[in-house]
Amino acid sequence: MGLMIKKILDDSKIKSFVDLTEVSKWQGRVSECHNRLHQDYGESRNDLMLGWLNLPVDYDKEEFERIKLAAEKIRNDSDILIVIGIGGSYLGARAVIEALGVYGGIKILFAGNNLSSRQMQNILGQMDGKEVSLNVISKSGTTTEPGVAFRILRSWMEKKYGDKAAERIYATTDRQKGALKNLADEKGYETFVVPDDIGGRYSVLTAVGMLPIAVAGLNIDELMAGAAEARENYLTDNLAENDAYVYAVYRNILYNSGKQIEILANYEPCLHFVGEWWKQLFGESEGKDGKGIFPASVDLTTDLHSMGQFIQDGNRILFETVLKIEEDEIEIKMQKQDDDADELNYLAGKTLEEVNSVAMEATKMAHVSGGVPVLGINLPQLDAYNLGYLIYFWEKACAMSGYLLGVNPFNQPGVEVYKKNMFKGLGKPGY
Repeated sequence: MGLMIKKILDDSKIKSFVDLTEVSKWQGRVSECHNRLHQDYGESRNDLMLGWLNLPVDYDKEEFERIKLAAEKIRNDSDILIVIGIGGSYLGARAVIEALGVYGGIKILFAGNNLSSRQMQNILGQMDGKEVSLNVISKSGTTTEPGVAFRILRSWMEKKYGDKAAERIYATTDRQKGALKNLADEKGYETFVVPDDIGGRYSVLTAVGMLPIAVAGLNIDELMAGAAEARENYLTDNLAENDAYVYAVYRNILYNSGKQIEILANYEPCLHFVGEWWKQLFGESEGKDGKGIFPASVDLTTDLHSMGQFIQDGNRILFETVLKIEEDEIEIKMQKQDDDADELNYLAGKTLEEVNSVAMEATKMAHVSGGVPVLGINLPQLDAYNLGYLIYFWEKACAMSGYLLGVNPFNQPGVEVYKKNMFKGLGKPGY
């Protein structure tokens, strides 16, 4: 477990693009936005979906214990857990699970995040002959993608288990109302709560994310403890002490200078879905009113052989944020070969982690020289505590960045347009 992380933002390579004295000039606006954020939490927490702000210390402890018990039951009686949800209802959990790994033999599959018959057939094929549990996550129960998946998978469960299927279906939904809540009450599913005051993209530290994460055998107490430390560290509006806010300021300075795209880069394939979660958090929070930085992500060094050319040499409309894990416990050393046919003997004695680290630093230098501003986020190590810290860092930074941009970072009016068109095309009553 990490302690007193304090600073994870690395701005050492941004100085040739941003005058650091300019950052301090934003202090007044930052203080206004900070006061508004915390004042709104007290006055209109539910309306503005601000429950995430104090969640790491103000969560439902009784439900947290029920999550652990349900997770233990699922691990004991199932080979597979299928998590049914879309957007914030699955991305956070998947990000944490894939970053930290699954322990104890259970397989976790994700459904309901598309409308692909091929993908559904693949999932059904993996369920054949296995013991299965479902965790369906939807506040309303009527969202099309998870609704379609749940209908298909529930039929499979009821055919296999009969009345006992209800003991293997867990619904994370509204506390009191909605189609899924009504069905869960009727069938007797165990239910967990999607809080009224927390939007999907901020919900990973609620039951939405915590049940699948616990089933994966990961320590949800540590995850929440890391987030609680970040909450404590980022309670101040002082830019000299709050690097979540400094990150938000850099983003807005760069945006105002014409940088329209932020690329989040990682050098560990297991962090791919951290990038996917981050893209939803910032894209859905800031992309409105004709404004916003477009969030993209790359897996390096893999994508240096594809996207690397554009990043290095293309239109100068982007900046890069590099997510780095400072300590890696896995040590694989390169060995010397007598023939040196691949001409790699110069790497003999070096660990793979050393090679990866040098590649990272060399790429940062190349991108800076190519006119790409580069920020860094350095996690001491990759574990539940540090990942919880990182999640809250980004949530707080996103709220501040949206306020500085002049948008409401907690709504998503644009996503309703495609739904209306789709419902009309499919002949849904009323459309």
